Amino acid sequence: MEDNFNNDDFYSMKKDDIIQDTDNNEPIEDFKTPNYNAFSDHNFNNQIFYKKQKEKKRYGAGVVVLASVLAAVIGAFSSLFAISYGYISIVKDNDKAEIITPSSNVNINVDKTVESVVEAVAEKVSSSVVGIRTTTSVMSFFGGSSESTGEGSGVIYSSDGYIVTNYHVIEAVAESTRDSKIEVFLNNNMDKPYEAQIIGYHISSDLAVIKINATGLPKVTIAESDSLKLGQYVIAIGNPGGLEFMGSVTYGVVSGLNRVVSGSGIELIQTDAAINPGNSGGALLNTKGELVGINSSKIVAEGYEGMGFAIPSKTVVEKCDRIINHKDYTEPYVGITISENYTSDILEDLGFPVGAVVLRVADGSTAEEAGIRRGDIITEFNGKKITECTLFNEYLSETKPNTSVSIKLYRSGKYYSGTIKISSDILTK
Repeated sequence: MEDNFNNDDFYSMKKDDIIQDTDNNEPIEDFKTPNYNAFSDHNFNNQIFYKKQKEKKRYGAGVVVLASVLAAVIGAFSSLFAISYGYISIVKDNDKAEIITPSSNVNINVDKTVESVVEAVAEKVSSSVVGIRTTTSVMSFFGGSSESTGEGSGVIYSSDGYIVTNYHVIEAVAESTRDSKIEVFLNNNMDKPYEAQIIGYHISSDLAVIKINATGLPKVTIAESDSLKLGQYVIAIGNPGGLEFMGSVTYGVVSGLNRVVSGSGIELIQTDAAINPGNSGGALLNTKGELVGINSSKIVAEGYEGMGFAIPSKTVVEKCDRIINHKDYTEPYVGITISENYTSDILEDLGFPVGAVVLRVADGSTAEEAGIRRGDIITEFNGKKITECTLFNEYLSETKPNTSVSIKLYRSGKYYSGTIKISSDILTK
C-alpha cells in the first residue's frame, strides 16, 4: 500500500546510514557534528567523525634540548637544499620582481620589489578582488521595517563590469520582495561603491554573477583547475570579517581535490589557507596569480582546523559563461542531491529496493516543500523507474521548469507517492 510522503506517520529505524530520523537519533558518544559554514548561517548538519584527542605527553628538559639541536641542524640543511635546488627564486632588477617557479618557469612582474611569491601574487591580483555589501529591508515583529546588511567578496570576471561571487552572498537580495541593493567596493576606491544588478545565479553550485556600470576593470586571469595537484601552494584573497578587513591575504596548500561536503553534490577544492566569514566569493589563486577557485565554505567545529573549500575554476567558467551568454537558459531544479555511493547492487545487498538515495534536500527547495527527506530512496520519477542512482539526474534534465511531475519513494518499509514541482536552477534577471 502506498502513502503520500507528506504523511507524518513516522517509521521505525532501519539501516541508519540510509534512512535517518534525525529528530529521534541521539549523537553517538565521542562523535560530534560540525557546522559546514557557508558564511550565511547555512548549517548542513553532516556528521564528520574523529577520534578523541590524545592526552599530551610531558618531556624532560634533556629531550627538549636535544630536539632543539636536531631541529636547528635539520633546518640548516633544509635551507641549503632549498637554495641549491631553487624551489622559489626571486630576482630583483630595476624595482621589479621576477618570481620563478621551477615547475613551469612562469614569471610574475610587479611594479615594486617583493620578498615572496605570496606578496607578488597579492600585488598582482588584489585589485581584481572586490568587496560586496547587500542591504535588504526586513519587516519587524511590530510591523515596522529595518535594514539588514551582509558583506562578502567577489572577483572581477570581465573588464566591463561582470563580477562572480557566491550565491549565498547575494541570496538575501535575490529572494527579497522589498527594497534591497547590492554595493560593490573596488580595492582602490573604497569611498565610492558601485551599485550592482544581479545578472543570474546557479543555486546548486552556489555561484552568482552581478554587474556594475564600469569599464577597464582589472579582470582576473583564470587557470584550469583540473591541473591542480595535492600539496600545490595556493593563495586566498578576500574580506574575512567583512569590508573592515578587505583584501586580506592568506596562503596554504591544496589539501584535497574533488571533495563533496555537506551533501552539496559539488566537487570542491580543499585547502588549509585560512578562509573565514566574509571570504565567500573571494579568490583562490595559484602561484602564478591565476584563479583556480572561488572560496565558498569551511568546516567549523571543535577539533577541526584549516578545512576550507573553494569552487573549482572549471565549474565557475562553465556556470558563469552560461549565465552571461545565455540569458534565457534555465536548468530544471528540485533541490535534491543524490548519493553516488549506493548503487543498485549495494542497495539490494542491504535489503532495499533499487533507486536513488537522497543525500541532501536543499532548504526552501521544492523537494523540501514536497516532504522529501534525506535518506529516502526515489524509485520512480516522472513515471520512469530508477534502476540506478545516476538515472535520477538524467530524468530530471528531461523535465521543464514550472511543471510538476510524479515521484515515488521508499521510506523505511513503505512506499510513498506524490508530485513535485520543477523549478529553475539557473535564474537570470
